[in-house]
Amino acid sequence: MKNEEHLPILGVGPFIIIPIILISILSLVFSYYEIIPLYQIKELNILFFLLGIILVIMGIILWLLAVVNSRISQQIINNNLVTSGVYSYVRHPIYSAFLFISTGLILISQNIALFFLPIIYWLALTIAMIKTEERWLLKKYGDEYVQYSKKVNRFIPFFN
Repeated sequence: MKNEEHLPILGVGPFIIIPIILISILSLVFSYYEIIPLYQIKELNILFFLLGIILVIMGIILWLLAVVNSRISQQIINNNLVTSGVYSYVRHPIYSAFLFISTGLILISQNIALFFLPIIYWLALTIAMIKTEERWLLKKYGDEYVQYSKKVNRFIPFFN
């Protein structure tokens, strides 16, 4: 049963995404200027760079699909559980988008010493979603959200 009051439009996003993006950007800059030790596999630098660019572009597209195409802010205000469009492939596409972007930035840095960061980001996002937004969604939408979450993965599209 839907309550009249809607869920927070931004959720916990700013509290977890801003640090993740800042850490990723600083890692890229610090690697570039060799402020932190730079460990590279020179033969794979182009591959890492290209994969990083692809992930950043995928993240931007995913964000646009979630925010603009799905009109998520309006859906939240209207108390609708969005399960179509990009939300039929991933439950938290906005967080996924930033996970892709931050992972892309780490790959662009070409510093293999930083390749553990996306795993930490994924763990932090997973814990944050389970402890906050998924509880809110479960409380608000009940079995409808349970059924949806059984079919759709939390962060990585297509892998459930």
